[in-house]
Amino acid sequence: QVQLVESGGGLVQAGGSLRLSCAASGRSGFTYFMRWFRQAPGKEREFVASIDWSGGITYYADSVKGRFTISRDNAKKTVWLQMNSLKPEDAAVYYCHAENVGWGQGTQVTVSS
Repeated sequence: QVQLVESGGGLVQAGGSLRLSCAASGRSGFTYFMRWFRQAPGKEREFVASIDWSGGITYYADSVKGRFTISRDNAKKTVWLQMNSLKPEDAAVYYCHAENVGWGQGTQVTVSS
């Protein structure tokens, strides 16, 4: 059974950077279509970024385009979300999602102004 574990969240000042990781466990390969979502208190979970199995096709929400970068290493079974120029409105719990697998437990990102 595949499990996803996010890490890398924390407290950062506005304008700073964080790099989130999503690591998959289990014997299966790692060719899933992967997405990052986030959920702020009192708000619905929203799409942040996605990446296809090869890493060659990526999509971003308009709110993060140009600041966030999604990438992956299938041999390491890991997807990353590099977040630069963070804003207070980026604060949320960030979740990774793998197609046909499900969700990780989330990692908290807090951005101080």
